[in-house]
Order: sequence, then C-alpha cells, then structure tokens
Amino acid sequence: MTKNNAINSPFRYAGGKFYARKLIFEHIPPHEYYCEPLVGGGSIFFAKDKSKITILNDLDKDLMNVYRTIKNHPEELISFLDKKPASKELHGYYKNEFKPTNSLERAGRWYYLNRTSYSGIMNMQNCYWGYGDKYSMRPENWPRNIRRTSLKLKGVKLLCKDFEPVIESCPDGALLFIDPPYFNADQDKFYSRIFAREDHYRLNKILKKHRRRLKFFLTYDNIDEIKSMYDWAEEIHDREWNYCINRTDDQKNHVVRKGERYKGKELFILNYKSET
Repeated sequence: MTKNNAINSPFRYAGGKFYARKLIFEHIPPHEYYCEPLVGGGSIFFAKDKSKITILNDLDKDLMNVYRTIKNHPEELISFLDKKPASKELHGYYKNEFKPTNSLERAGRWYYLNRTSYSGIMNMQNCYWGYGDKYSMRPENWPRNIRRTSLKLKGVKLLCKDFEPVIESCPDGALLFIDPPYFNADQDKFYSRIFAREDHYRLNKILKKHRRRLKFFLTYDNIDEIKSMYDWAEEIHDREWNYCINRTDDQKNHVVRKGERYKGKELFILNYKSET
C-alpha cells in the first residue's frame, strides 16, 4: 500500500496507533470508501493515502470541533495560537481559567492543551503538563502541522455521531478501521467520552450484522473475552510492537524521565482474508 501523502496525526492521543502503523498496513486491502467510526487521533487515516470517499467520526464534540476548525479555518486557528509559548503557567491558565466563547476559541484551547499535556490526555482530571523541547512539537512548528492537516482533511466528511448509524450508512464494500478503547482499561482516566462495556457489545453486534457487506479492521486488547466475542471473524492476529513514551514532567517527584519503552500487544480482527 502506498502512502505518498502520509503525515502524522496532528494530535497527541492516548492509545493511538502511531507505532503500529506498519503492522496495520500489512492487512489493509484496496478500497475506495474508507470510514473510521471512532477516529480519535486518526493515526491510520493520516498515514494512508486518501480514498475517494472518507468518513471520520467521533462522539467527542470538542475533538471533532478541532478537526472541523483545522479543516475549514486553519489560518484563524494559527492566529489564535500565534506567539503563545509552551509553558506550564499558560497550560494551567487554559486548563483552569480560560473560558472559550466560540468554536474557534474552543478549538484553540483544546489544541494548546493537547500539544502540551502528557500523552495528550484531555480528561481534565488527568490533563497534566507534559511538554519538553526535545520530545514535543515546538510551538513554532504548530502552524505547519495545522496547514498540512488541513490539506489532508479537504474533501473528508467529518461527523459527530454514535458509531451505529455511521456504520449502518456505509455502502457495500466500504472499509472500516475501528480502534475502540481497550475492553479492560481505566479509560475514564484518558478520555472525556467514556466507551462503556455495553458499547463494546453494541459494536460487536453491529459489525456481525454487516459482516457480509462491509470490510472491517478492528484493533483490541489481547484478551480471551475479545477473542470469544469475535470468534465469528475471518482472521484474528496477535501482534506486538515497541513504543516509547517521553514524559517530561513527573507530577509526583518533579523530575524528568526520558524515553520509557513499552511493548504493545493487541489483536487485529478482520472479517476478510488479508494478503499477509
């Protein structure tokens, strides 16, 4: 699969698939209609070539507002962020004091906090300062990031709905890449919108319903319960990859910790035969 116009996600996003992209692309088939019903940081969309039709959806209103602002009003967002340094004081101001009055200010606040918080965690209870010049995108590079993201989003349809009607509306033969929060995880620490246990079961049900007419690539935590839930799928692959977290501000001990390495272990679940 070619990725000639590949860029990185504009966001820092907990649970994103940045480090797993190469493994994921091994299983992506040719397609013309592409949909991410739970887009999050969109690492796979941004790394792949654009399809003729692309749908990106997420129920997080603030996240989708930032996507829309970057797509439609990139220069206004750049102006809002202009000359704002990455500082712990300004992070605290935007987190605790600043009250946005319109969609542009909402997007600017979200973008600033996302780029300067540890792992991009946007649940305000756990949204801690986590920026460092050596490991984070510097503010002078934010305009380039926003402009190239805006170009990638041109012609892309952005939605803010529950995943069920989005999946229902996909035409026959569409490819869906779906990266839900882990089934067994303290996701309430990371995300402002909670994906409840019943949502995982709803996702399984709707995918099973449409398994004959849609192609889906689903990523999940590697646990027996998920394997059992998706025992009807065509392929289930165990995959591992290395990833690194650079935390520049230890909230408890006030020290810098560099480049902690971890191993990602997940399931890739497909309802089609992949070439790999």
